[in-house]
Amino acid sequence: MHEWLSLEELAQFLGRDRREIEKLVQRGRIPGRKTQGDWQFHPTEVTHWLEHEMREYSGDELHGLERAHQESEADIHCPVRSLLHPETVQVPLEARTKRSVLECLIEVAGRTWQIWSPADILQAVQQREEVMATGFESGVAIPHPRNPLPEAYGQSLIAFGRTLSGIPFGAPKRQMTDLFFLVLCRDSRTHLHVLSRLGRIIQLPGFVDELRSAEDSRRAYETICSADERLGVV
Repeated sequence: MHEWLSLEELAQFLGRDRREIEKLVQRGRIPGRKTQGDWQFHPTEVTHWLEHEMREYSGDELHGLERAHQESEADIHCPVRSLLHPETVQVPLEARTKRSVLECLIEVAGRTWQIWSPADILQAVQQREEVMATGFESGVAIPHPRNPLPEAYGQSLIAFGRTLSGIPFGAPKRQMTDLFFLVLCRDSRTHLHVLSRLGRIIQLPGFVDELRSAEDSRRAYETICSADERLGVV
């Protein structure tokens, strides 16, 4: 990827129509700058902006974003299942505070032997939460580092945990959170591919309730994989 994106490249990066993106840029809705009459956008700035916007995205908007980033480390057909493993699912997750949730999820992810620097991951995820909490109104949170940390883990992966009761996690309207997906990706394209897919999965009718009622780790893993398979190839 180039260091800077043109307007056309930005539209492709976001999986949206160029004219629609140009209107948003003209209104100052997307971070960018004009150089010699042409708009330029930095991928990192756009990614940070996008993570904030994605909470309000419709299924179709998430679908477009997923298509734009499907050439990633994750499998095109089932990107979440390809990075989630039976051993990286923990139900129940024995945690009662935001910090302990993150510590436990990193420990669960470490069962793959792919976590090389848990302290650096914890610090990065906590810093991301300070910038903007990752909790959704549905009681789901998707904590992750603000930027990829390829030096801290060996492969991209997802860990999931459900706590026994809701925890304050910065969700809108102070809603409690009990379903947590830790997303650790080695590059931005895989990161956006997975986030957009998880966003679509969360929006599936009945999914959150079914996941919340999963009695153990195995059933939770099957529920997540089944939802991923239902969406199929993008």
